Amino acid sequence: MLTRTAVTFRNINNLAIPATISGIAEPVLSITDTAIVGNIPVDGLESLAAAGIVGSFLSMLIWVLGQTRSAISAIISQYLGAKRIKEVENLPAQAIFFNILLSFVILGSTIFIVEDIFKLFEASGKILDYCISYYSIRVWGFPLTLFTFAVFGIFRGLQNTFYPMVIALIGAGLNIVLDFILVYGIEDVIPAMYLEGAAWASLISQAVMAILVFFLLKSKTNISLKLRFPLNHELKRLIFMSLNLFVRALALNVALIVAVREATALGDRYIGAHTIAINLWLFAAFFIDGYGAAGNSMGGRLLGAKDYKGLWKLAKKIIVYGLMVSLVLMLIGFVFYYPLGRIFSNETIVLNTFYSIFFIVILGLPMNTLAFVFDGLFKGLGEMKYLRNVLLTATFLGFLPTLYIGKALGWGFYAIWIAFVVWMAIRGFALVFKFRRKFRPLLQKT
Repeated sequence: MLTRTAVTFRNINNLAIPATISGIAEPVLSITDTAIVGNIPVDGLESLAAAGIVGSFLSMLIWVLGQTRSAISAIISQYLGAKRIKEVENLPAQAIFFNILLSFVILGSTIFIVEDIFKLFEASGKILDYCISYYSIRVWGFPLTLFTFAVFGIFRGLQNTFYPMVIALIGAGLNIVLDFILVYGIEDVIPAMYLEGAAWASLISQAVMAILVFFLLKSKTNISLKLRFPLNHELKRLIFMSLNLFVRALALNVALIVAVREATALGDRYIGAHTIAINLWLFAAFFIDGYGAAGNSMGGRLLGAKDYKGLWKLAKKIIVYGLMVSLVLMLIGFVFYYPLGRIFSNETIVLNTFYSIFFIVILGLPMNTLAFVFDGLFKGLGEMKYLRNVLLTATFLGFLPTLYIGKALGWGFYAIWIAFVVWMAIRGFALVFKFRRKFRPLLQKT
């Protein structure tokens, strides 16, 4: 049983810090692409817009199907806390096989309608052409990323965020090196591939991460990826948890995609500015989400051990630590307000548009912390149905009405980012309310 004294600063951060480093690897990949692509000497603005549009669409696919990671992590951590881990040793292989198979079905279906997909994002002309060429390469990394994320979920359930951190660092570092080599080229050795070079850099990095994580799982755990029958008795619960998270992720991506679509409709400089802003927003989100990952791992184990006092203590500590991190990020954001923008683009019109709304991104960080930290905790507790309902409410009764009311009032680009703040506020406060309502009575009984 996980004792109450296990919920300490040291134990939380042993999970949170590697998870933070691992979590920011994905936005680092996107930020690297954005910064390097935004400074391409030929059609830099169009390339930046295309990278932003394709990145948003691929993020949607990954987030929708990558939810199995959280379901695997929740079940494994709960069984670990209950000292019954052997009962679910064959579950991960069955879950991963199902998820990867589904990813190939979706991948195959998008190839034939890729032009129509990006037209929905208001892409046209040269931007549409770049979207298609960029996507046709990057999409093959989609199943690789899903596999990697699923194995990360296994490690997280086993209370190990160190190995995912190592893999993520290798992947991010390799991507950065390949970006410079393939985008700009090496004189007389490798020709400059510009936007397509960034796509190849991402794909190669994703392949390397998938191979490394497979060998780590095989050599460092007793979890086998060999498909074995009969089906595990927890597979049904995992599928329903994943389905709830699929719906939740769809609702989440409605907000992200509508934001991209509205920014694109405003003009090239707005989608360029939005691409920079959303990459920084995601970077901060994953940075804060390290404490959500700690809540995910430890929360599931504490629940399995029925240690409700430890669970309550965990919730209080991770939100305090998360808020401290968000305050540091806010300070960095305001101090480096203008230099941060110049990392991503040298287009004055794009930068001025970005600077006009960046303060909203920064001021919304504490609200993001509340949502992300409790989001991770609730995933570890297996509360996927409630997470689904919160996202549906926040998106369709919060984000979209705020965006379109703001648009009607003439707020323009501001409406998108004010809607994000409202969206996160609903998510955060709803989770805090539910946690207190459910676990305070259990706390008083122990």
